[in-house]
Amino acid sequence: MAGRKPQRRREFGTTRKLPSGRWQARYVGPDGQRYTAPETFDTKTDAQEWLNLTRADIERNHWRDPDAGAVNFEKYALRWMEERGLAPTTVDRYGGLLRLHILPVFGGKDLDEITPPSVRTWRAERLKATGATTVAKAYRLLKAILQTAVDDDLLPTNPCRIKGAGKEEADERPTATIEQVFDLADAMGPRWRLMVLLGAFASLRPEELAELRRHSVDLDECSLRITLASPELTNGRRVTGDPKTRAGKRTVHLPGFLLPELRRHLQWFADKGPEGLLFVGEKGAPFRRSTFGRKWRKARTKVGMSDNFRFYDLRHTGNTLAADTGAKLKDLMVRAGQSSERAQLIYQHSTAKHQRRLAQGIDDEVRGRLRESASGPTEAREA
Repeated sequence: MAGRKPQRRREFGTTRKLPSGRWQARYVGPDGQRYTAPETFDTKTDAQEWLNLTRADIERNHWRDPDAGAVNFEKYALRWMEERGLAPTTVDRYGGLLRLHILPVFGGKDLDEITPPSVRTWRAERLKATGATTVAKAYRLLKAILQTAVDDDLLPTNPCRIKGAGKEEADERPTATIEQVFDLADAMGPRWRLMVLLGAFASLRPEELAELRRHSVDLDECSLRITLASPELTNGRRVTGDPKTRAGKRTVHLPGFLLPELRRHLQWFADKGPEGLLFVGEKGAPFRRSTFGRKWRKARTKVGMSDNFRFYDLRHTGNTLAADTGAKLKDLMVRAGQSSERAQLIYQHSTAKHQRRLAQGIDDEVRGRLRESASGPTEAREA
């Protein structure tokens, strides 16, 4: 008796010839929905081969809904921000990057329409229009959003694949000399003089200065207790909360020469009562970045400082001065309210003066060793 013929494996999907002469492939996915190949094929064999590959993806659990990426990028990005539980300042920063740099190009596209070539073109055009640091921040944000889309099975891979594109290589920020700090303080006038001095010699962040109150001051210890910060958003609203980092809550001991400045400011300008703000405007309202910025730019011009010297650069100045005392890295981190060594090192600068001092130290060490080696044999002979 003849053996039974092996049962032929049922083919996956269907193919059909179109009026154009090309072949179309269709199949039923794991979700029970019917799908059509995104392209047509020259021959039936080509169409069937595509179906075989699709079936293999399903069997290996590599299949994904080909329509999953048909989600508007702008809606997805805004929902991504809402679901992250971000700090108000981060929402403000990300919102600016989206509005100014990302959404004008990708806002109207679906997720699966964003391709590696389109990302490369977008980045190249942004580099022509704005600074490299801003472009790096925008690229990192775009990559993070699209990576979440990959994790959500909306995209097979992340189209942001430019090596090093998210790395910032900003120029080293300038620092001021001690004389320039006092010149700036004088130029800002009596009301804002102490703010400049604390920005430099206490390494305080602007948002920390904004939230200093009378009860923050300990005149006996000549110190300030930092517990809160009030950064100002781009819309002018202040949001009061914890300092930038966990290490931001700290006590900053001030150099003694600031004690008379602190007493004078408390007597003349600070709000009354323990909760009174240290720094308020002429009409008693909390200072605003726009108003303070105008005064700062005038003072900077008056003393001949560069236009790119920001108030925040006073913090670089203070941290560099603190490092010059020979303090340990941990002590510097505590003073500046930094949680990581890398963050602290950003604020330490090596000037020509420091390099000359370093070279002089090497010179002294080498000369001393040479003198020791030269005198050694002579002493031995005399002995």
